[in-house]
Amino acid sequence: MPPDLLHSLTSNAWSVFLVVLFFGGSIFVHELGHFIAARRRGVVVEQFSIGFGHAIWSHRGKDGVQYRINWFPFGGYVMLPQLADLSSVEGASKLDKGALPPVDYVSKVVIFVAGATFNVLFALALACVVWAIGEPESGEFATTRIGYIKQTLDLQDGSQAPSPALEAGLRPGDLIVAVDGRSVTDWNQVTETIVTGSGRDSENRPRIVFSIKRGGKPLEVVLRPLLAGSDRLRMVGISPAFVPVVVAADPKSPEGRAGFAAGDEVLRLDGTPVLHTLGCFDYLQSHSGQSVTAVVLRAGRELSLKIPAHPAKADGSDFGLTLGAETLLVHPSPLVQIGSQIASTFRTFASLINPRSDIGLSKLSGPVGIVRMLHSAASVGIGPVILFTIFVNVNLAIFNLLPIPMLDGGQILFATIGRLRGQALPMKFIVAAQSVFGVLLISAILYVSFFDIRRWEHDAAAVKVVNDK
Repeated sequence: MPPDLLHSLTSNAWSVFLVVLFFGGSIFVHELGHFIAARRRGVVVEQFSIGFGHAIWSHRGKDGVQYRINWFPFGGYVMLPQLADLSSVEGASKLDKGALPPVDYVSKVVIFVAGATFNVLFALALACVVWAIGEPESGEFATTRIGYIKQTLDLQDGSQAPSPALEAGLRPGDLIVAVDGRSVTDWNQVTETIVTGSGRDSENRPRIVFSIKRGGKPLEVVLRPLLAGSDRLRMVGISPAFVPVVVAADPKSPEGRAGFAAGDEVLRLDGTPVLHTLGCFDYLQSHSGQSVTAVVLRAGRELSLKIPAHPAKADGSDFGLTLGAETLLVHPSPLVQIGSQIASTFRTFASLINPRSDIGLSKLSGPVGIVRMLHSAASVGIGPVILFTIFVNVNLAIFNLLPIPMLDGGQILFATIGRLRGQALPMKFIVAAQSVFGVLLISAILYVSFFDIRRWEHDAAAVKVVNDK
């Protein structure tokens, strides 16, 4: 493992603890669902295992079940020899399967669905916590109004290309109503709909249609998104509108001498509305050598501040103001939270199987990516960890119910086919199908993990650059 990546993982013991608790807890909850359902339906449980491979810890309870924690922590299983032969993953059963009674169809479905059900219930419980205590939300994500148009976008090869939004004629202040005919209500939906879009023109180039309102008038704008950034995702070069809030003002700078104070909301510069921090700095940069009149909102009152003329800066961020966005405490209902995650997951799956989209396996995250994002969330606080854990559990539930051998949905499919044909599918066929799909599934996880590790390395390198500065 690269040194920067290792340092990033181990630098915060609290973050590591939260990753283990919530990621391991999500796996435990899923397997607990299978375990409880199996015991309630009278099915024999041979093992309850968190992780795969050799055991770190093992104990056989009075109930006859062997409880294990294994070395490879990304997953888990409940060994049910009456239901499925997964010896290639779980290890060989030590029980005589021929001596065990058959399990009825309803019991099979109940047991296989129980894992996903417990994940959703766990997510719902966490969503109730978020509902009760509130979720900090940056004001910039609560809108669909455009606040800033980028001039260029960075491509994967390090070059730059003109911003599609600039070329299409979008302007700060435009209100995005829909993207490709799909209504959007916040900036996360705008971004997600752009990234997962599948529209293409006659030359097979990515294409997006924005339905906007400009000055109260509806317009449709066609954009040609670029595959930008290290992950080559569809981007158009827009940022959301929000009123910049002064976090700090350097008293030695012209802005500090003008009287800016922490908490001021920057409303206008020379009468021009300020819709983004970058727009504010761009205006100051373009008017260097001139005095600028700023209107701020302080304690509910508008004040005019005169910024004296000063030389142009090499970088707009060098101005004597540190600006941010207002943080709001919102209380989304649990059902809204779960529904939003379900919709997002299905949108991603639909984009993945759509040959016209630009979403492939390399864009998805596996166990390594989940740990990476949980670790990143944990470095901020327990709130983001809870939010991401809700996302993980909803995704685990949906993923495990896909009709793919080796997954719960695949076992339900086998049981249903057997029920419809009047007899169980041949065990040789089931074992062969599971072996083939097991290899494919593991290969996909390794493939995705390769890109997850690259992203983690990129994150660690970026943090190192910031710290070195």
